[in-house]
Amino acid sequence: MKCAPVVTALVLLAPVVGARQQEPADIVFTNGKVYTANDKQARAEAVAIKGNKFVFVGSNGGARKFTGAGTKVIDLHGAAVFPGFTDAHMHLSGVGAREMTLNLEGTKSLDEFLALVKARVDQARPGQWVTGRGWIETFWKPPVFPTRQDLDRIAPSNPVVLERADGHASVANSAALRLAGITRDTRPPAGGAINKDASGEPTGMLIDRAQGLVGRLVPPETEAELDEQIIKGVQREVGLGWTQIQDAHGTWNDVERLRRLYRDGKIKIRIYKNITGPGADANRLIDQGPVLGEFDGRLTVRNIKVVMDGALGSRGAALLAPYSDDPRTSGLITTDTVALMPMLVAALKKGIQVSTHSIGDRGNRLTLDFYERAMKEVPPDQRAIKEPRWRDEHSQIVNPADIPRFKTLGVIASMQPSHAIGDLYFAPSRLGMERLKGAYAWETFIKLGVPVPGGSDAPVERGEPMIEFYAAVARKDLAGHSGEGWHPEEKVTREQALKMFTIWPAFAAFEEQQRGSIEPGKLADLTILSQDIMSVPELDIPKTKALLTVVNGEIVYGTVP
Repeated sequence: MKCAPVVTALVLLAPVVGARQQEPADIVFTNGKVYTANDKQARAEAVAIKGNKFVFVGSNGGARKFTGAGTKVIDLHGAAVFPGFTDAHMHLSGVGAREMTLNLEGTKSLDEFLALVKARVDQARPGQWVTGRGWIETFWKPPVFPTRQDLDRIAPSNPVVLERADGHASVANSAALRLAGITRDTRPPAGGAINKDASGEPTGMLIDRAQGLVGRLVPPETEAELDEQIIKGVQREVGLGWTQIQDAHGTWNDVERLRRLYRDGKIKIRIYKNITGPGADANRLIDQGPVLGEFDGRLTVRNIKVVMDGALGSRGAALLAPYSDDPRTSGLITTDTVALMPMLVAALKKGIQVSTHSIGDRGNRLTLDFYERAMKEVPPDQRAIKEPRWRDEHSQIVNPADIPRFKTLGVIASMQPSHAIGDLYFAPSRLGMERLKGAYAWETFIKLGVPVPGGSDAPVERGEPMIEFYAAVARKDLAGHSGEGWHPEEKVTREQALKMFTIWPAFAAFEEQQRGSIEPGKLADLTILSQDIMSVPELDIPKTKALLTVVNGEIVYGTVP
């Protein structure tokens, strides 16, 4: 596997590229600062689109040759133009659900968290479930998990269950625990944990698969609500400048919902949809083969998503040694490892991509071990695709000895920069300083020649492309601060960061010949921003907004100047 080379210079190429096509374009953008993510022509000032593809990239003068009576000419007045940004790892329905339910993102203290929950409880009917997501205790003082007793004070009767931001833990009140039959004697399911206090009583914290003990009792959303989650999620994404989202979980029911919403014209973003595995849905994808480019290239289903371990914040990430701040645990393995190997072998034979959530150093090592075993069992001449481009999703805490294995095995390190600027407040206490040497190692992977497609993991994080870009190039929090163990040498250049959200996600989706850079013949996706993120001061990057979002040659967000 080849990693696209880093752009080392940004120069404006005046000659016309793609000038053979003289038929008038549908849209011509002029007077822009165009960053193409194409090393052969890194900069331009004008772009022409015919149908759903670029037909010209070059100078304003050259673009005039593609202007006819019916051409819409848009003067960008110096705005910055980029290949359509891709979120290489997010959860679409979760983003929509966050918009529709109690959003606890950004709560700065336990009291603020409880105040928001109380306001929702006060609106609820007697006995009605209260649910929400987005809290994270690491910024609270003290940074400790909430408990059922905390929730009982504001919700003595209504059952309450609230997901942590990472989705790998929830806190429930006593009413919810009673309905679920959870007592001091309840054994957690495999791949889960029920946290208990010093006296052996449940604290209300349910980790990974144990969340299902309560979650199964929450009334399911209606079909209309599930549709609205997707629609609201997509509206938010295109408004932020994302043109493709790589949706990290799913079922065939989800795929049918997306198909219906596409047919009805209610969503227009590109979606690279994952199917959750191992299991029946994953087996169906293997048996029937991938779905490629439905709805004019907008919907692709060719990836199985596995979850190897939990999350670092909830101490579910699987570590090779115990947690530094809780030696009683080394985290959790959350997948069915017995079913995993035959699934991997079958996927290799049929050309199905596999992505595995791996956060802890043990989780990452196990993922690489399973991938290596499968690749040895199915050599290249027996595979449907010789270069399978399997992915390690998150690749957060990797033992330095395992990093070269990504290159050797051809595994893509799919990473989310914002995790570092949030996690590094608590990662030193969870891991100790020594284990941080292989943490969030973007630049190490890139120098090794491993592509690093960038994502946001929304709604675990806020899901904003400008925060992700900033985190990658600054490796500081949003106030510009860093701390011990943050390893600033792992930050990336702006040119590398641009590739993290454009051409490398395209490569990770087998689409680098169709999209990911601004070149004649490629699909016409653009993200046009209010500031030039390639040159503004670092702290100004997160202040940048999307002016226009173009998908398949159509403006799907923004107002034409």
